[in-house]
Amino acid sequence: MRPLAAAVLATALLTAAVPAAVPAESATAVAPSAPAPAVSEIADTRLDSRAVYFESYNGLVNNNAFQKNGLLTYRGYQYAAWYTGDRTAVIGRRALNQTAWQTVRLPHKLTADDSHNVISMGVSRVDGRLHLNMDSHSSGFFYVKSVAGLVDDPAGHPWDSTRFGAVQTTLDGLALTSQFTYPQFVATPEGRLQLSYRAGVSGNGRNALAEYDGTKWTNLGEWSASTGTYTSGHGSSTARNMYLHGIDYGPDGRLHAFYTWREQNNAVMCDAGGLTNHDTGYVHSSDRGRTWRNAAGTVVGTTGGADQVTVSDPGTVVDPLNPDHSLMNQESQATDSAGRPHALISYVPGRFGQCTTDYVADRTRSGRTFHLFENAAGTWRKTEIPEALNSSQRTHLAFDRYDNAYAVMPYGRIVAASSASGYTDWKTLFDGSGLDAFGEVVVDDTRLAQEGVLSFMYQRKSSGTTPSALHVIDFRLPS
Repeated sequence: MRPLAAAVLATALLTAAVPAAVPAESATAVAPSAPAPAVSEIADTRLDSRAVYFESYNGLVNNNAFQKNGLLTYRGYQYAAWYTGDRTAVIGRRALNQTAWQTVRLPHKLTADDSHNVISMGVSRVDGRLHLNMDSHSSGFFYVKSVAGLVDDPAGHPWDSTRFGAVQTTLDGLALTSQFTYPQFVATPEGRLQLSYRAGVSGNGRNALAEYDGTKWTNLGEWSASTGTYTSGHGSSTARNMYLHGIDYGPDGRLHAFYTWREQNNAVMCDAGGLTNHDTGYVHSSDRGRTWRNAAGTVVGTTGGADQVTVSDPGTVVDPLNPDHSLMNQESQATDSAGRPHALISYVPGRFGQCTTDYVADRTRSGRTFHLFENAAGTWRKTEIPEALNSSQRTHLAFDRYDNAYAVMPYGRIVAASSASGYTDWKTLFDGSGLDAFGEVVVDDTRLAQEGVLSFMYQRKSSGTTPSALHVIDFRLPS
């Protein structure tokens, strides 16, 4: 059995040098007897022997770490969504005490060889439906929902195509935007379901929210703006988009969002081969995403209103970085049991040079991942994870019940740090050897929250457009 370790945050689905070390007392309070981070493998099951495979934007359409959720757990069953070898959208489920998956093929095929066109799932607890949004990149989307009660009583419902409605290009008649990307479902503490998405295009887009109350979908509106002027040491840009690291409810019902900005004008960079991403920002909402505040509590934007979150809003940048270091967008975020926000960010630190010229090669050669969090005193702390990125891609952050942090890196590597250390003792618990994973993996945050098991979906390396095996691997965390 392979050694390993991991853990996942408690999600709302159930309700440039290395900075100084963080003092242990600033971390989440835990009992002295709290166990150190650890993982032990339970099972590795195969979803599909021939899942669709093509490389696009350095990623795979079935395995983007920003998917929310490509893999989720609810009431004793785990659900997965992917495109099989003939491009058909597939939904699978299994009881958590079983390794065999049941599958349903939906009447939809992937429309483009574009790794952005992921499938995201969500559960509306108010009526027990499973929702899917899929196949979009600055275009229209495709939406499917199940019959009511399907996920409330899975054993009592056959798993077949009759359990799902027609494929739609609206949300039950609600049209959002013709330039739709990055669907992310998040459940409110009351059990409503929200859909986060981007309207517009890379470098000129706005984040928005829609909400389902069990009867109908409502468009809440846009909450980030693309306007304003950003000026670097090289030039200026007057359009951009906010890239979310996530959007998640903490245990106290606060909605958290870390993000980076991507500028439209390459003039802000030292070299056109880099990324125009800059700065790590943070805002939160205590009214279900209607009003947004910076870390100090000052209102900086209103969803659907005239005043939206902008690049120039004061107090929103929690880790400044210029566009010359190939900062990755859409990395990861999580909240600990005390509701404190944490994020992972990755870029090429200044000790490797002050200008990236090829973001894929430079990140693969010199990229590093950093853990950023707000401690109990309200101070932002950052620590470099001492495992080289060795990839251009993203890492996923999760927590176990003791608030130990786990970073699931490209190729399925798991590194972790203890809360007791102030998240300074990062070490590798599982090196991913033997998985033969392509790169990013899709973590089931909900299963860890419910039963202390870290599951992630990974796809084996292939070449060209030759389909390859898609797996889910499970690890037990400290209980």
